Formats: sequence, C-alpha cells, structure tokens
Amino acid sequence: MHTEVNRDKKLTKDVSPSHESYRVIIAGGGTGGHIFPAIAIANALKRLQPGVEILFVGAKGKMEMDKVPEAGYRITGLTIAGYDRGSLVKNFSLPVKLIKSFLEVNTVLKNFKPDAVVGVGGYSSFPVLRLAQIRKIPTFIHESNSLPGKSNMILGKRATGIFVATDNMEKYFPGKKIIITGNPVREELSVRIPKSESLRFFGLKENMQTVFVMGGSLGAKSINETIEENIDLFKKNGLQLIWQTGKLFSERAAKIEEDRSNIWTNAFINRMDHAYNAADIVVARSGAMTIAELCTVGKPSILVPYPLAAEDHQLVNAMALVGKNAARLVRDEEVKTSLMKQLLALAGDEIMMEDLRKNIAALGNPKADEMIVREILKNNKQ
Repeated sequence: MHTEVNRDKKLTKDVSPSHESYRVIIAGGGTGGHIFPAIAIANALKRLQPGVEILFVGAKGKMEMDKVPEAGYRITGLTIAGYDRGSLVKNFSLPVKLIKSFLEVNTVLKNFKPDAVVGVGGYSSFPVLRLAQIRKIPTFIHESNSLPGKSNMILGKRATGIFVATDNMEKYFPGKKIIITGNPVREELSVRIPKSESLRFFGLKENMQTVFVMGGSLGAKSINETIEENIDLFKKNGLQLIWQTGKLFSERAAKIEEDRSNIWTNAFINRMDHAYNAADIVVARSGAMTIAELCTVGKPSILVPYPLAAEDHQLVNAMALVGKNAARLVRDEEVKTSLMKQLLALAGDEIMMEDLRKNIAALGNPKADEMIVREILKNNKQ
C-alpha cells in the first residue's frame, strides 16, 4: 500500500525519467466525479499510446491521493485548499497555500516535462493548467457537469481543447474549442452480463421488477428516509429493492432488511455493474458521473439533485436529461410527497419506461475515454 509520504517525497527523482516517451499530466480530483473519469482517461491513454508516461497531480489529503495509486498510477499532492464557506478563519492561509502550490507545480513541470496536461476539475487542477498554459504546453479540460466551475471557465480561454458532456456549452467556453465527448465511465459498465446473474448476486428474484436506489458514500438523507417510510409499498406493488444507503444510514436499513426477502441493503456496492444490470429503474442523485453511468447503461431513472451542490449544478445536470425526456425529476424538497408516487407510476407504465430507456441510452458514449485521448494525441508531434 502506498503512503502519502512515499508519493510526495523526492519528487524530482521520482518524475524525471529520460524524455523519450509521450508524457501526460492529469490534474484535479477532490470527488469521485473528477477522479474516476481521470483514471478512465489514463487507462485509455495506455491502450492507445503504448509507452505513455502518466503523472497525476492532486491535492494533499483528498481522496485522489488514495484512489489514483490504487488504480496503479503515480500521483503527487499539492499544498492547496479550496475556499471554506463555513469558516472564514480557515481561509486566512489560502494565499500562502496557493503560492506554495504554484511553486510545487513549477517543479513538477520542470522535471516531468509533459507533452500535454489534462485538467479534470477540482481546485488542484487550476495551478497546474495555468502554469502549463504560460509555458505553452498543450492543455485540455474535461468538464463533466452541465454547469462548469469558474476555474474551468477561466482556463478554457487558453485551453487547446475542451471536452464536455452535453451540448449548449458555448455560453461558458469558446465554441471552436468544444468537443462533445460525454463523460468517461468505469470500463466494467460496458460489459454485458446476464441479468439473472446480477439478480443472484443480490439474492433477488427474476420475476419481480427491481428498483436500485443510491445516494453516494454518505447516503442521501431525504431519499433514505422516504424509502424507509414507504418500505412496505415495494412488496405490495411487486417490487424488489437494491438499496445503497451510504454509511450513515446502513444500520437502520439493515434492520429493515432483516425480515424482508425483497430487499438488499448495504452502505456501499463494490459491483456497480451488477447493480445497474439488475435494475429496471434507478433512483439517484444527479452528479455528473452518475448521469454518465446511467446514460451508458440506459436505465429509466428518477433524479433527485443534491440541493447544496455548488451553484446547484446537479439540478442543471438533471434538467439536461429531463429536457430530452431521458429522465424524471423530483426536487429534494419534494421527495417525501412525490418520490414514491413517481416511482410507482413509472414502474406501472412500460411505455414510459421504454421511452426513458431509449432516450437516455442515446445520450451515452461508452467510448468517451478513447475519443478524448485521440483528440489529445493529435497534438503529439513526436
């Protein structure tokens, strides 16, 4: 197991091999919505450009410092932090951390000598791409959300290319630089397996409709409480449930599951391919990665945007699908009164389910990772 000390120590020795192969820095992180597309891009680079050297740059203390090494890639962490809206005192050190991070990035660029830099979002990507742009290194942005962050909009003005998930992004980025690729998703979701196998994985039946409810690592409080309050409606309506609760709700859900054979619950799911494959309907938040996965697997969905997401970008993500009749929307404040009504109505309407299934599948791009990499490699002058 890598340690943070080993990842960051002696950077100049660790990232200074002879400059013979094509080299790419992938910068950013902070959330799975940034990290998992970054890893997918790295995997595609290895497939399409044998011998490529890849270095990730993230923020010390963030989840990328563990997830990236677990995927088999090197990473170095910057001394950088985002603005803390909840504590002004914590923000006093931000200018010092920002200056230090720019000095750290300067060392990384000097020693690694990248041929291209890819930013996937998160505050650690800004100093890396900004300094790369000053050094005239080709820079690329992957914007997973329908509403970009301010840093990406600033960086986009000087970027070589900007990869986006949806159309109508010209109001945020220079139109000639935009390439609609969709969001890269984990490779296993593109592998087809028999639905019966996935249902067996959860100990569920083949002759019942299956609802998959998920709310991220911490869970979605409003969704979890609504499912708990209406748990008996599932069996009464011939439904079975895969319920990924997050760690804060897992004990309560486990007690609910004890005497009900039509329910599977856990804090986490380590086989998302089975969960999506078993599901007839999905209820979820509308983070960019969740939406990308739903488009890839083509599942009828009810989206409940997280109301505290920055600039309400999850609502914007959801509306991009709702406007194409590719998903249904329930706002967080309406979950307790509307979610089960919409869920039961959808489960009982096969025509509506098929419309949603067809429309959301049309928005997916299982080759988004390779499409992004081919655009990056066009700038490879070796």
